[in-house]
Amino acid sequence: MIVVPEQFARSVAADAGAVGRSWIEALPGLVGELLERWSGVPDGPVRHGRVGLVIPVRRRDRPPAVLKVSLPRPWNIHEPAAFAAWNGAGAVRLYDRDDDRGAMLLERATTRTLADIADPERAVAIQGALARRLAVTAPPGFPLLSDVVAGWADEIRADSATLGRPLPDHVVDAALATIAELGPDQPNTLVHGDLHDANVLAAEREDWLAIDPKVCVGDPAHDAFTVLFSPRFGPLLNSADPGPSLHRLLEIYCEAAEVDIERARRRTQAGAVWEALRGRRLGEATAIVGAADRLAASLA
Repeated sequence: MIVVPEQFARSVAADAGAVGRSWIEALPGLVGELLERWSGVPDGPVRHGRVGLVIPVRRRDRPPAVLKVSLPRPWNIHEPAAFAAWNGAGAVRLYDRDDDRGAMLLERATTRTLADIADPERAVAIQGALARRLAVTAPPGFPLLSDVVAGWADEIRADSATLGRPLPDHVVDAALATIAELGPDQPNTLVHGDLHDANVLAAEREDWLAIDPKVCVGDPAHDAFTVLFSPRFGPLLNSADPGPSLHRLLEIYCEAAEVDIERARRRTQAGAVWEALRGRRLGEATAIVGAADRLAASLA
């Protein structure tokens, strides 16, 4: 029987309260049932994210895999369907799934992430190439990016007023214009939704594969925000003049992703404004809020 990491248990409880604590209590038994069902044996240290536990497993005469079990949340319930739609092209393969239990059996990649690549230009080119491959025609049933951003304008206005207008007016106005002009206009394309460098793993079948999507249907240029908001760019965003370097990185990403750079710039700027204000409201770390501020201002 697995041992649930204490940090993971605290994270789930903080996110979902009593429901999360109850789920954690049942988790060892659930994992045991899934391992038996899918003929897996634990094969390495357990890892976790915010509400998902990942157990490396080996199976007789089958490729190495990981069992991922997640507390169902709005941002992760479409993950199995996304992996099924991609069918291993740019993302880890889905071997099996149990949607009722929030469980997937996935291809095992390494634990090395794109964050380990020192050259930022090489990293964003890899992210762009993956984004292009993941931008497939969306099957029915996924959340729409147009619906996701529909409430951003009201949130931005309300947060800005409540927080004492911490961002310059022209920065906020640029974001609101983008939401009004580009928000409703979305293609029927799958978007990973969280393509920062820690969600790209080195693998054997291909050099790099994406994991942990927060998938939606819309403009692939949307992923540029999570790429440029990766932790690696914190020092750049805190530099005296990050604008030229950010634009260069955006050019590299957009060329590899085959998306329009102006749409990517505008969507990234709007996402950064939303994140900067939301981060203040939720009490996120000063460094995170500050990075969002600089990204929003540099691309306005």
